[in-house]
Amino acid sequence: MEIPSTESAFSEWLNRGRQQWRPAPWNPSITVLAKIHDGVAISPEKEMFTERGTALLKIKIFSASFHHLSTTKFLCHGLKVSISNMPHNKIADRKGHQGWMKAEGPYFIFPGGGTMFPDGAIQYIQKLKQYLPISGGTIRTALDVGCGVASFGGYLLKEDILTMSFAPRDSHKSQIQFALERGIPAFLAMLGTHRLPFPAHVFDLIHCSRCLVPFTAYNGSYMIEMDRLLRSGGYFVISGPPVQWPKQEKEWTDLQDLAHTLCYELVIIDGNTAIWKKPSNNSCFALKSVPGPTLCDEHDDPKVAWYVPLKDCISQFPSLKEKENSLVELPKWPSRLNEPPQRAADIKNFLDIFKADTRRWQRRVTYYKNVLNLKLGSSSVRNVLDMNAGFGGFAAALIADPVWIMNVVPAYTINTLAVIYDRGLIGVYHDWCEAFSTYPRTYDFIHAIGIESLITDLSRGGNRCSLVDLMIEMDRILRPEGTVVVRDTPKVIDRVAKIASAIRWSTEVYDTEPESNRKEKLLVATKQFWTLSSISG
Repeated sequence: MEIPSTESAFSEWLNRGRQQWRPAPWNPSITVLAKIHDGVAISPEKEMFTERGTALLKIKIFSASFHHLSTTKFLCHGLKVSISNMPHNKIADRKGHQGWMKAEGPYFIFPGGGTMFPDGAIQYIQKLKQYLPISGGTIRTALDVGCGVASFGGYLLKEDILTMSFAPRDSHKSQIQFALERGIPAFLAMLGTHRLPFPAHVFDLIHCSRCLVPFTAYNGSYMIEMDRLLRSGGYFVISGPPVQWPKQEKEWTDLQDLAHTLCYELVIIDGNTAIWKKPSNNSCFALKSVPGPTLCDEHDDPKVAWYVPLKDCISQFPSLKEKENSLVELPKWPSRLNEPPQRAADIKNFLDIFKADTRRWQRRVTYYKNVLNLKLGSSSVRNVLDMNAGFGGFAAALIADPVWIMNVVPAYTINTLAVIYDRGLIGVYHDWCEAFSTYPRTYDFIHAIGIESLITDLSRGGNRCSLVDLMIEMDRILRPEGTVVVRDTPKVIDRVAKIASAIRWSTEVYDTEPESNRKEKLLVATKQFWTLSSISG
């Protein structure tokens, strides 16, 4: 089966072969079409591949009974997930005694435990409250390293702390998928040879509970990466090895020495939990005479992280207005949401731009809800992806709704991701000519403003990849019955609508809100739930 490589031919090919793609009555063996790149974590029992150019389609055949992941039934609320949706019981078998998750009837339930807190995340967080300002809005953005099924981040939501939980696809395979099924912010990633896709000095708290990251290995480069991400005055917490752990005395000593070299203040050692506080400026390093990591030179830009190798030098604090970026000087949550971040003050007329952007997105979201009747704010939508987030205005306008938003800043555009974090929101860098680091069918709502700009080569003109590729990737990560909103010029919207029809999205095109310049159109699409009744060559 040959896949056409151009947009028009691809659309015609799908339309010609609709007898192969028509919705079929439900049966226990379901076939789902998705765009997959190498490394995306999903392991169905049978697979068939077909490839042409940059378009790689993977047709996945599930032998197990699979109830489609309709956004109209958000079951879990962080507490339970249908086994039919995710028939992967390895974690329950291995970690059930530690309270990670257990099978109970037709559901997996999540008691809230973890390896280092088998009695539940609530008790563990209460313990941390003795030493950290968890309540009151001082800590808002957190990073959970090696998060398991993300119960720690899930229970921090009750404290108005938004946690980016990440873990690799390791022997547990589906832990991040379970987190996303629960409606908890999570991301597939690992500490390897490159920086994590986040800007510098943005997390108020970094947490590792038995994450088993060798922080002192490779000249301390993993610990130094944590230091790059941690906001000045922020907190670094490790629970589990090597903190006062049997037979790991050397590793524990080395970790304490490295933290001391980084000028971290030891807050407490409580059993197997250690908490440090990062300094608020560079002054300590000028007094250092002991061997250890040195400050990076002035050519290092700690904000840049897309495909940047890990470094073993320490990122310097911002030279301008560094105090305003520190945890103690930053406005508390929720005030920081609408406070113009100081680190963007060098952008010309930033204050006016920021305030205008905030008002604009409040109008747009009101229009989305009241005129377009989108499901934002309802229990049908929990996981939201903003593909071109700008200053995070879309997410800020949704702050009162029961949603969380993954704000994506394209890797090759103006770097606004640090502004998003300073507002108390979360997100990642990404290049939309590559697969997004998540499992299939994990987002309920996808928002894309200027979709063609996401694939445009800004230096040479033209496109770096196909709009077909991008939309198939959107289809992969969108749940059946999920919603896509695309905002672009009428010409682009027309192209998007044709491709959307070919991949079986139902679409409607609308005018933009009255206050806009009306040079754009809005496409609202719904991903249909459908199956392949047969596969032919």
